[in-house]
Amino acid sequence: MLPEPPPKPLTLSERLANIRQASNTVLPAAVGDAALREFPFRAADFERVRKLIYDKAGISLSPAKQDMVYSRLARRLRATGMKSFGQYLDHLEFSRGAVEWEGFVNALTTNLTSFFREPHHFPLLAQHLRVVAGKRKPINIWCCAASTGEEPYSIAMTVADAFPNGGPQISVVCSDLDTSVLATAEKGVYTLDRVDKIPPEQLKRYFSKSAGISGDVYTVKPELRQMLSFRRLNLLDAVWSVRAPLDVIFCRNVMIYFDKPTQYRILARFAPMLSPDGLLFAGHSESFLHAADLFHSLGKTVYALAAKRG
Repeated sequence: MLPEPPPKPLTLSERLANIRQASNTVLPAAVGDAALREFPFRAADFERVRKLIYDKAGISLSPAKQDMVYSRLARRLRATGMKSFGQYLDHLEFSRGAVEWEGFVNALTTNLTSFFREPHHFPLLAQHLRVVAGKRKPINIWCCAASTGEEPYSIAMTVADAFPNGGPQISVVCSDLDTSVLATAEKGVYTLDRVDKIPPEQLKRYFSKSAGISGDVYTVKPELRQMLSFRRLNLLDAVWSVRAPLDVIFCRNVMIYFDKPTQYRILARFAPMLSPDGLLFAGHSESFLHAADLFHSLGKTVYALAAKRG
């Protein structure tokens, strides 16, 4: 009788399928030996992260975000000396690690921004401010996602340009969930690549240029900076440290991270804070049709209170 032939070697995909089944480890879709992770990351770990960030910040992570979550939180494991995701998440959930909660939320918060992003909004803002300036003083604006400061400083430049000879007192409250980006925003210091979208005349008018270690840096001038106040604020907090009434709310590219019920709850809190003729500015990919009883669209992702319809 001939000896049985040796078993056929498993392919890479078959080997990885066995690993998944045996350890319930979530692996990247396209992998090789170099892609094996430093820390085990099980499906159960990812689900815990999804629940924790949803409960803490209202952020709804899709299953497609597994790799992003691993990459960002692996840095937190290294920083804290944790040996596994289970240990790290236990520390958050059961040890009440208040300091690390901040690191956890900061790691999972996306801060994509630029000066005069979605530029069609700023002429509309200037027009609105000129109208309300004749009705009341002071004028109050809330920027809900200040990030590293590009959006609130763009608002401030628009305000200053709208009233070149002086105008009503205008204050801009700038909030964000992420404390690390708020620290950058408060400094108001940017490299050339960050300010390249600002028209040259505005850049000269509102920023001071100086030499930095890696090239020129641009610092927001005090007269612009004094218009803004920065603070950490979670839109899920029971109390917001923002005083009503507001003439403008900028909440752009924030709602996309929340599910519809969370969006509606936040919008329902915005509505009574706005002046009757106040405006809500949203991001280009955001729509509030599910909150038509609260807001109606004026076009170009600008919304007014539903009570003003017709």
